[in-house]
Amino acid sequence: MPAKKKGVASKLRLGIQLMFLLLITLISVNHGLSETGIQIPFIGNPSLHGICPFGGVVSLYQLVTTGSLVQKVHEASVVLMALVFFLAVLFGPVFCGWVCPMGTVQELIGKLGKKLFKKRYNHFVPSRLDGYLRFLRYGVLVWVVYVTATSMKLVFSDVDPYYALFNFWTGEVPLTALIILGLTLIASLFIERPFCKYACPYGALLGIFNIFRIFGIKRNQNTCINCKACDRACPMNISVSTSTTVRHHQCITCLQCTSETACPVPATVELMAGNFSLEAKGAQKVSTEGGAQ
Repeated sequence: MPAKKKGVASKLRLGIQLMFLLLITLISVNHGLSETGIQIPFIGNPSLHGICPFGGVVSLYQLVTTGSLVQKVHEASVVLMALVFFLAVLFGPVFCGWVCPMGTVQELIGKLGKKLFKKRYNHFVPSRLDGYLRFLRYGVLVWVVYVTATSMKLVFSDVDPYYALFNFWTGEVPLTALIILGLTLIASLFIERPFCKYACPYGALLGIFNIFRIFGIKRNQNTCINCKACDRACPMNISVSTSTTVRHHQCITCLQCTSETACPVPATVELMAGNFSLEAKGAQKVSTEGGAQ
């Protein structure tokens, strides 16, 4: 079967990812330069803590109990948190798959890993062990929220590879965060989005929205030819081909498994609300069979 060309959604997603990566990089650099009296025109200079939606999450307890935010966290984080949650109710963790610069950097390094290891890439960890490791990030989430609530300090910045990635040149990043960043970047050569899969607390929280999101990844069982193309395309190693609706807690709504990108049969794997109608299933099946002759 010939390789599928990248669809519009895939190109759009890459464009959005690179745009946010560039934006966060410029904001971070501008924030550092502002301390010397230099600024990049038309670029704001808030700290990364001020524009990170996870800051709103870890500040919720203190906000409710004292009416204040955790040190270093800005009110904008709460607004961004609400916006990301709203999008997650509709489409699941689109922030992870389309916006998060840390996820984008891991993906870009992963492209080199795919060239080096071919089909072996993203399959180095035994599936059974991988299944257990994926729940580690929920432990990280509980730890971060609890320690932040009790200490009223942004403790996660000491180990946050995202913070380290955009501040390593300032000399203000703790050694622990730099080490975790280095391990994440190296692991990205072997595993797709390793930090997202195994350690990201915000990804863990957003993953819960996959259970009740309105627009989900749906698979049309009547037209599916069981080629497993959707499984191979999924960066999070989710078995799409065995699901009618993907509810896996690690789906990032990247759309790489859909008929737009990977699935060779039109209207078989799609992002949609509701379910495929029986009429549409039958009509599509006839259309597919007719085109294959």
